[in-house]
Amino acid sequence: MLNPVSILLVTMLSDLMGVAILGSLLPAGIPGVRRWIGGNALAIAGLVLVTLQGIAPALLSIVLANGIFALSIVLTLEGCRQFFDLRPALKCAYAGCAAVVAGIVYFTYVRADIDARIVVVSAFHAWMYAAIGWTAHRNRPPARPKYGYRFVTIAAWLGALGHLSRGAVYAAGWDAQAPLLQATPLNTVFLALGILAPAALTIGMVMLAHDRLGERLERFANFDELTGAMTRRAFIARANALLERARRSGEPLSLAIIDLDHFKTINDRYGHAAGDRVLHRFGRLMSVSVRSSDLFGRLGGEEFAVLFPGTRRNDALARLDAIRAKVRIERRAPRGDEPEDRDDRDGERMPDGAPEARVTFSAGVGECCPGDTLADWMARVDAALYAAKTAGRDRVTIAA
Repeated sequence: MLNPVSILLVTMLSDLMGVAILGSLLPAGIPGVRRWIGGNALAIAGLVLVTLQGIAPALLSIVLANGIFALSIVLTLEGCRQFFDLRPALKCAYAGCAAVVAGIVYFTYVRADIDARIVVVSAFHAWMYAAIGWTAHRNRPPARPKYGYRFVTIAAWLGALGHLSRGAVYAAGWDAQAPLLQATPLNTVFLALGILAPAALTIGMVMLAHDRLGERLERFANFDELTGAMTRRAFIARANALLERARRSGEPLSLAIIDLDHFKTINDRYGHAAGDRVLHRFGRLMSVSVRSSDLFGRLGGEEFAVLFPGTRRNDALARLDAIRAKVRIERRAPRGDEPEDRDDRDGERMPDGAPEARVTFSAGVGECCPGDTLADWMARVDAALYAAKTAGRDRVTIAA
């Protein structure tokens, strides 16, 4: 038969497992995990103190235990906020912790009233659980699966409802509170509700952490870490989908293939670190130059591609020419005591004191034609790229 003691022991074990599972995620550096672990560890310490009621002094088993529980839920909320890239520190929550401890001290030593203690503690925990649920609900990434975020939201709001119900029952005097470890039906129900909520939240936090890991793996698979461009595989898949959509809708679709000029010379002369720096800067420049609806991908080495939905080839040519001019005039940030207006005519500076090297690109651009496959289309644009390189580089050529 369930009784408060067995419920407390099961909860300690579930919190220990939560700490172990969350601890395994620490090397991944997921924001909020450390605070979630701290919240679970404090909850275990609070449960140990609660089981000592009737043995240890009230200062430990009641005042300190409830203060630890309050701090535990605050850390859980802070971890949730940190996970969603929000400012974790909450002065009002810590002020609430202090108010809870002060209320427990008052209703334990000044005016002994166990029902009032329950109302104070339940009100604070209901507030914290509601805040956790609202944080998960409001900040769920729109492109991610909803299940884990909804699980956390529902678990937190059910926990808030449970604490509100408990506080209301004893605030209205509908029942007299028995000692915590006495196995009365109402005592067991409320204790079970109050203990299942943290366990469910821990499961939810593990779901969120695994979703973040999944998001990282998807990004590693779909985006090039050095340049921020889509990988070749991801770009080809999205390009095929857009080409099929353009066939059905009849909207224009243009493709550009870009190749950095003399890139092998940069690698050979200054080393691969310098080449990587050029690629990184080019990727960063492209990411702020293309529209959110455009696709920017890295086909391999120093070759890139841009897909322009809803764009005619002449418009794509004009946009590429604007980007090409920006690449040529881009200046590095001054170093040391160099003046801001220093004229870096050669543009890119290589690291480690190497001479400056001018970085430009050549490109071919073409609009899809009826009956085009992606391979045929890319081959035609690629031919235009090599025509641009043959004609002297640092230019954009329209495909025949």
